[in-house]
Amino acid sequence: MARKDHYYNKAKQEGYRSRAAYKLKQLDQLENVISGGDTVVDLGAAPGGWLEVAAEAVGPQGQVIGVDLQRIRDFDDHDTIETLRGDMTEERTRERVIEAAGGDAESAETGTATGTGGPVDVVISDMAPNMSGEYSLDQARSLHLARQAFETALELLDTDGDFIVKVFEGPDVDDFRADVEEEFQYVRATSPKASRDESSEIYFIGKGRLTAPVNSGDELEVEIVDTGTEGDGIASVEGYRLFVPGTAEGDVVTVRVGDVKPNFGFAERIDEE
Repeated sequence: MARKDHYYNKAKQEGYRSRAAYKLKQLDQLENVISGGDTVVDLGAAPGGWLEVAAEAVGPQGQVIGVDLQRIRDFDDHDTIETLRGDMTEERTRERVIEAAGGDAESAETGTATGTGGPVDVVISDMAPNMSGEYSLDQARSLHLARQAFETALELLDTDGDFIVKVFEGPDVDDFRADVEEEFQYVRATSPKASRDESSEIYFIGKGRLTAPVNSGDELEVEIVDTGTEGDGIASVEGYRLFVPGTAEGDVVTVRVGDVKPNFGFAERIDEE
């Protein structure tokens, strides 16, 4: 029996809406992405196979939010699933997702890419472009969708949150992986057994979203606890390193946070202005 027939028939027998459900099952088993009680956002969720798997994994105390441009048929057997119809590239749709997850849209927006975390534990995306038959075009569109999912994940994910995204193999995928690796503690590339033999799809699993406990523009009093190789003072804010030029170990100073990276940031001393 061909692999695609096996998973298609298995989905029919076990009541899943799509054979893709087994891809998420296998990815989750590989890296333990979804836990009981989690809040999960599924991007491009129609027809809903990944939503069903996620709902089983989060259990009755969790929450699963599915977003798609297409209408997603209601789930009679999963009370924890909420579906939204919209485009995640539009601000209003992102706000609706954040509100559904119980977060604050304004504060989540300030957490994008480098700041404090958002209201979501896991973001998953199995999005794929409408296939044109021209691989180079389809691959470029796939990479664009994957980057959109990545940017959305940075906005929504809480500290230590996890991310799964599909992309077609091809140009610039290594660069995309490098960008994901900057924002997560660990990234794995894999192809689940449920993928078709002829498929060029791969999945990146990002584990442990890196966030900073400060945002650009914050003003705070810090103690300089060390000195960097360039001579800048280093303050520690909840274990996060903040480089402050013109300070020495033992100083207690007021600073304004400037550039913020996932693992460290820079600040300027303002108590001498």
